Amino acid sequence: MNSIDDTALTPQPQAQKNRSNTAHSTTPTAQRHDASHAASSSPLPPSPTSVLKELFGYDSFRGHQAEIINTILLGHDALVLMPTGGGKSLCYQIPALLRPGVGIVISPLIALMEDQVFALLQAGVRAAYLNSTLDYNAVLDIEHRLRHEQLDLLYIAPERLFSERTWSLLARLNIALFAIDEAHCVSQWGHDFRPEYLQLNALIDAFPHVPRLALTATADKRTREEIRERLGLSKAKTFISSFDRPNIRYWIQEKSTSPKQQLVQFIRSEHAGDAGIGYCMSRKKVEQIAHDLRTEGFRALPYHAGFAANIRAAHQRRFLQEEGVIMVATIAFGMGIDKPNVRFVAHLDLPKSLEAYYQETGRAGRDGLSASAWMVYGLQDVMLLRNFTAQSTATESHKRVEHHKLEAMLAFCETTACRRVQLLNYFDEAYPEDCGNCDSCLSPAATWDASIAVQKALSCIYRTGQRFGVNYLIDVLLGKPTERITQFGHHRLSTYGIGKELSPQQWRSLFRQIIARGYVSVDNTQYGSLQLTADCRPILQGKTSVTLRALREVRSRSSVNKPKSFLAQFNEFERQLWLKLRAVRQSLANEQKVPPYVIFHDVTLKDMVEQRPQTPHELLALSGVGEHKLKNYGESFLAVLRNTWDEHSIP
Repeated sequence: MNSIDDTALTPQPQAQKNRSNTAHSTTPTAQRHDASHAASSSPLPPSPTSVLKELFGYDSFRGHQAEIINTILLGHDALVLMPTGGGKSLCYQIPALLRPGVGIVISPLIALMEDQVFALLQAGVRAAYLNSTLDYNAVLDIEHRLRHEQLDLLYIAPERLFSERTWSLLARLNIALFAIDEAHCVSQWGHDFRPEYLQLNALIDAFPHVPRLALTATADKRTREEIRERLGLSKAKTFISSFDRPNIRYWIQEKSTSPKQQLVQFIRSEHAGDAGIGYCMSRKKVEQIAHDLRTEGFRALPYHAGFAANIRAAHQRRFLQEEGVIMVATIAFGMGIDKPNVRFVAHLDLPKSLEAYYQETGRAGRDGLSASAWMVYGLQDVMLLRNFTAQSTATESHKRVEHHKLEAMLAFCETTACRRVQLLNYFDEAYPEDCGNCDSCLSPAATWDASIAVQKALSCIYRTGQRFGVNYLIDVLLGKPTERITQFGHHRLSTYGIGKELSPQQWRSLFRQIIARGYVSVDNTQYGSLQLTADCRPILQGKTSVTLRALREVRSRSSVNKPKSFLAQFNEFERQLWLKLRAVRQSLANEQKVPPYVIFHDVTLKDMVEQRPQTPHELLALSGVGEHKLKNYGESFLAVLRNTWDEHSIP
């Protein structure tokens, strides 16, 4: 049975809405499209399932999708929590097509709007967006089409929604629904708060009979309650799908002295030629890592808010429209990016929360094929993030929340248990057993009785006056005769040189873990000096033993039972066919000036290779092939398939 993903395109039911039989020629300017599908001869309005099957080639909905769609079709509100890649967009696209009027989708990012609209237009849906990239004439054109009921979906930013001009226009329209995408942006406790989202409760009084749908992929219990309260969704039915992304493998390592080389080794051994995203904390590091990857032969581009808008747009366009590009970025990049064949997300610094980590890693493998979430982290990351929180202008209560979120993130990194179990537990979801698809399951970390070593570390902190950072303390424990140690007279302390049984890397791992457990705090006002907490007293008194995770050997996934990618499972003939099909897709995408995945996903090309359709009817049976795309692109792909059979004399 075929299923759908978050970037699946939405069909255009014609029996429900009166449509033209003519489709305008497609161009990259979304607002100038008015693609329509031929009118249905059936006297009965189409059902959501028939729309899905007939135009998109998917046999059924999955999870809560059908129930959510029916809830909106009945005119009720809904709050939807669904993981990235779970199919959120269909939950509002299909009701907008089946209900009278235009569906208004409130979205925070231009990239998200453009990507969704391009995809919808390829499916024959009358969609457009209103944002700051449009000139005055383009805006007038969209307003004209809205007034004359020539649009089924309009994507718009909240700032423009509440402009006097737009608000006045909406008041005169027949509106099918309001979809509030990325709804976690309304929460001040969330990881991506947008103050303009706070105005969205005005929709309740202005449009009391229009159903509202709030959607997000990342929200813990507290954030969910705030979404309900701030958007006036107390009576809305809540749909919470599993947060699990079983196709993503989680792999976390301690930082070595060269994180760049760790990243290079990971990409070469696991994802050579694949598209990916690498996240860094600073702009300087983004540019350096991108440069280093290019010198190593990778197609890597930098992206951060310090670049001019035209440079950011050009780099994003290349990432979306070309194969095998790696985007190295700050967290300014990624929200709303629907590229389904991102095969890995790499973090070179620690994210500030598990919500942020989950959202960012969720950009890998949206097509359901195998993908990786890889990260290296170190003690410096923890201290830097704590320093950011301490120096922020937020209230003390907000700082406490941020501190707890960072602690949860660090605990996730330091755990010896299954990563997936701990990640899902954070979102209040129980996972029945170890997943078998994370580093903790595939290559369990060794543990050791670190009680004596921890006592040495705590004693060294105390005897040096609780005024020094990790590097200095390690030098004292290793007995290094540095000028600074001699200056302070710490070469005469009883703790000087008592830690030579461990390497500097092992001591660094130990300090990171005892900070994570709360035995030691970091004083950011004193240049990262470590200070003892009350929790360390039983350890110093010998009343409590301490078991820590051993320093994990830095190695690739190649050494541990990694699942093959779909491409690795192909024989040579199939790989060549795959490359030919991908070349056709790229050519068609270049003609349309759209990303290749808007034509067909990798999953669809994979099905072509494996099932080898020879007729339009056989091609239509594949996942992701609908009537509209069959008409526009079917013969181009069938020609490649037929020619390949002829060349190899395959009956």
